[in-house]
Amino acid sequence: MTLDGTNTYVLAEPGSGEAVVVDPGPDDPGHLRRVQAELAHHGQRAGLVLLTHGHPDHAAGAASFAERAGCAVRAVDPAHCTGTDGLAGGDRLSVAGLVVEVMDTPGHTADSASLVLRDEPAMLTGDTVLGRGTTVVAHPDGRLGDYLTSLRRIESAAERMPQMRLLPGHGPAGAPLASVVALYRVHRGTRLAQVVGAVAAGASDADAVVASVYAAVDRTLWPAARLSVLAQLEYLCQAGLLVSPPRGLSVPDG
Repeated sequence: MTLDGTNTYVLAEPGSGEAVVVDPGPDDPGHLRRVQAELAHHGQRAGLVLLTHGHPDHAAGAASFAERAGCAVRAVDPAHCTGTDGLAGGDRLSVAGLVVEVMDTPGHTADSASLVLRDEPAMLTGDTVLGRGTTVVAHPDGRLGDYLTSLRRIESAAERMPQMRLLPGHGPAGAPLASVVALYRVHRGTRLAQVVGAVAAGASDADAVVASVYAAVDRTLWPAARLSVLAQLEYLCQAGLLVSPPRGLSVPDG
């Protein structure tokens, strides 16, 4: 589920004694000590912790890490913040000369945000865009309509800055962001067409759709695929592309 594990990023201007730590990761004392050791090796201290979203593999260790470092945690979800304000799209943060711009990118989760480093240029996308493979839209918190809007927003930013690199929450870093997001949008369109086809062929619930559409995917990933299928079915029903939801799916208004 986490590919090679969760990527923790340490961001700082050259020569700065203060850094921003993004997604400290799970509450794993060994990993958190490694992050602290990396800071110490470069003569730095953590001036701020930022979260791309609140899933435990990104955020569970944030509060304890920040407490030891003596800094605050900022996130879209106030439940994950300590000692300061939250995050919102359009925020422009400055820590010891490092400028981080916040982009609202919900969809994987309702509280997902991406972080833009214009001087690199690069974007930290959390789980919205991964370094390998595609991500889950974690229904019901994640919504496919939001996710597609977020992909368009990221793609637009990447088109304005063609050299922008991808710094994902999982998987390899450094790929051209624009090309990866373009592939993501094609993939989502393909999956939606496959879901429509599976329902038309008689799949009557989300599990049947998963078995049809994700037949070639490792079955250990089917529970995550089921969340994406639920998000896809909800989106298709709301868009009027499915007349009625398959069994067991409740589709909210809006």
